[in-house]
Amino acid sequence: MKYILTIFTLCLFALSGIAAEEPKPATIFKAGFAEKDITPDIGMESPGNYGKAHHKSFHDPCKARAVVFDDGQKRVALVGIDLLFVTRHLVQEVRAEIQKRCGILPADIMIGASHSHSSGPIGMGEPGDFDKASPLVKDLVNNHSIVSDPGYTQVLKKQIVDAVVLANENRVDAKLAVGNGHEDKVSYNRRLRMKNGLSYSHPGAGNPDIIDYAGPIDPQVGTVGVWDLKGNLLGTVVNFSCHATTSPGGISASWIGSMERTIRGATGNAALPVVFMQGACGDITQVDNLTKFQNPAAEEWWDIVGGRVGAEAYKTLLLIRRGAGSDIPLDSRQRVWTVKRRIPTPEKVQKSLELVKAGPEKSGTTEWTFAKEILVLDAIIKARPLVEVEVQAIQVGPMVFVSNPAEYFVQYQLDIKAGSKFPFTFVVELANGITGYVPTEEALGPNGGGYETRLTSYSNLEVSAGRQFANTGIELANQMVPGKVPLPPPPPPFKAPWAYGNLPPELK
Repeated sequence: MKYILTIFTLCLFALSGIAAEEPKPATIFKAGFAEKDITPDIGMESPGNYGKAHHKSFHDPCKARAVVFDDGQKRVALVGIDLLFVTRHLVQEVRAEIQKRCGILPADIMIGASHSHSSGPIGMGEPGDFDKASPLVKDLVNNHSIVSDPGYTQVLKKQIVDAVVLANENRVDAKLAVGNGHEDKVSYNRRLRMKNGLSYSHPGAGNPDIIDYAGPIDPQVGTVGVWDLKGNLLGTVVNFSCHATTSPGGISASWIGSMERTIRGATGNAALPVVFMQGACGDITQVDNLTKFQNPAAEEWWDIVGGRVGAEAYKTLLLIRRGAGSDIPLDSRQRVWTVKRRIPTPEKVQKSLELVKAGPEKSGTTEWTFAKEILVLDAIIKARPLVEVEVQAIQVGPMVFVSNPAEYFVQYQLDIKAGSKFPFTFVVELANGITGYVPTEEALGPNGGGYETRLTSYSNLEVSAGRQFANTGIELANQMVPGKVPLPPPPPPFKAPWAYGNLPPELK
């Protein structure tokens, strides 16, 4: 377990070479937590694939969890939702309603999805994407792809808003501490370098053509603890990078549900709010393609990943709670711009049309599926050739949460952490919108390849998009000045060594 316990309070934060001012001590610090249920109904569509699937059973609930921080001058909200992703349109509507009901500004609200593949029905499309599409494309979207359920979407919006409003109402005077745990036994890079010079996603355990992993992991378990002034734990925020694909069967928050259960069990508080903000895990899952053993069953995997991450977060809470403090200044930055898409060639579109018309039986299921995706992408490009994206940085004392709207490769997360001036930097993917997989330039180069680099209606941003997100995140973070790391009080002045132990060895 590693901690950064020293910060340099005199740093130059440059925009135009001007030194940033030292933040004023927070006059107050309040925090409030809340959660709301967003569990889908049996029979609703199950997301996470390119075709239709429906929920047939229930395992554990899906939730919207929120925390609101208040330093007397600004309020910020972090929202973690058990959902595959969250669309830009939904985020904008939710933020507007939150501002209307409790006054928190849209730019101060970060909404991140956990990427649970066992959650509620959510579709990639935005309003108007397919209004002018051909009947064939409309059929492919509505009958052969995952689509949002209008009724569920309304419930989702209401519950997210209600969670933030309730968290705002629950604010009390509080103390905060932050630390990093370390868990490196449950997450693996699913892309591997192969002898043919390419990189494959999930090439399979025992494959003799595997050379090594094609990228790193990030074992850091970012952990934030918040206590009231009597020392009662109000809630926690956890940041970790791993696909939420430990689907135990039925509706589930995936391993995040197991993590919550572990932390609640360890603290003895069965209702403790645990806000999870997913780290960059576009190429990170629980599957080790270099394992020498059979994979666990789904239920056990759910328990292993969530249990170990939850245990590490709890261990971190135990260590940091003595240093919890109330001088926690808040700040935020936000940038919105448009990014180009990768465009399929006319020849690729025509070939895809032929494959789709031939049907999956003749074309093959995989070929047909990704041909369908090219036709859907072609229609989206005609409606929205550019993609609106947002990167946001929210400061809470000595830490900064840096968002991106992608299934983001973990190397970019490591780059952002290295470039940030903050002692604690937590990257949050699938936040404030959805742009699909955003790989590194290397993964999209001649020695790249794999599933994440396929051109689909889901994943299609230009090659430089990931670097744009990283550079913007670093820039926004470094426009703010880190607060002091809350630490325990120093020891009392030295008086004398322990009288029992300040003598030479006694041999006679």
